[in-house]
Amino acid sequence: METSELDLIVAGVLAGDRTWIGKAITLVESRNKDDFGHAGRLLEMLLPYSGSSSRIGVTGAPGVGKSTFIDELGTQLTERGHRVAVLAVDPSSSVSGGSILGDKTRMDRLSSNKAAFIRPSPASGLLGGVTQSSRETIIVLEAAGFDVVLVETVGVGQSESLVADMVDFFLVLLIAGAGDALQGIKKGVLEIADLLVVNKADGDNELRARQAAREYQSAIELLTPTNPDWTPPVMTSSGLTGQGVEAIWEKISDHRALMIAAGDWESRRSDQKVRWMWALIEDRLIHRLREDPKIAATIGDLEKHVNDGSMTPFDAADRVLSAFNEIE
Repeated sequence: METSELDLIVAGVLAGDRTWIGKAITLVESRNKDDFGHAGRLLEMLLPYSGSSSRIGVTGAPGVGKSTFIDELGTQLTERGHRVAVLAVDPSSSVSGGSILGDKTRMDRLSSNKAAFIRPSPASGLLGGVTQSSRETIIVLEAAGFDVVLVETVGVGQSESLVADMVDFFLVLLIAGAGDALQGIKKGVLEIADLLVVNKADGDNELRARQAAREYQSAIELLTPTNPDWTPPVMTSSGLTGQGVEAIWEKISDHRALMIAAGDWESRRSDQKVRWMWALIEDRLIHRLREDPKIAATIGDLEKHVNDGSMTPFDAADRVLSAFNEIE
């Protein structure tokens, strides 16, 4: 890829052109090793224009109404003049590695909103429902002028800590009647949540949702907050009717103002950059290991030996690492 082509992509992204934004994200998502260098240069050129958005993670179990909630929240924000990007992470197809659910069809209003951009991405088997390139995609979206970036996770009980490490605010959606109020504590979600929202608080379910919110609030009060200045509140909402969504955004804004005033905003972003560095190191090392012909030729046999018990996982790992050390 020529430098002039990168310049065109950068210019297109900064202009907010959807075609060029898509090209940029495709490049940073590429698993082709020949694209790594180009993606790195592209990100270096875009970084000065990024970093000012509100990065918000949204998670919850299947059926909790994440996409409907995001559709409503994003629509309300665009009506206020915000530009909203949604990084909607789908489970991957184990065969094609592609996105299964088709997120744009689940966010009807945002998908046709000129002030919004939805990017479905396969989760590629990673914990937390994030792709190898979620951080890089956020940089592209911010450089394109989106001041709110919503990261929707898979929400199937995996570790959400990876998502929490790349956003400023972590919102957990719940529904009434999905188990006792302590289930979130058992999964460790409350340790990283900045806000709990009992969704689908509409119709006959509204009273149950409010009761569930009180139970979760009582559970949270038993915990020592990770931030002494912020105890995660519990609220109710309806992505279907919009009830409570405006108040939720106000709470997110309060959290941002508090972090900035306390100096925690910059320190959190700095910590995120360090985690990003190590994530890139781990990702590139694993990719290089798997792609090396010499190692690839032995992996299959090693897996068979481990599978039939003739070799321990420790011995197999040592052999792979020894071969890796010999790579020039």
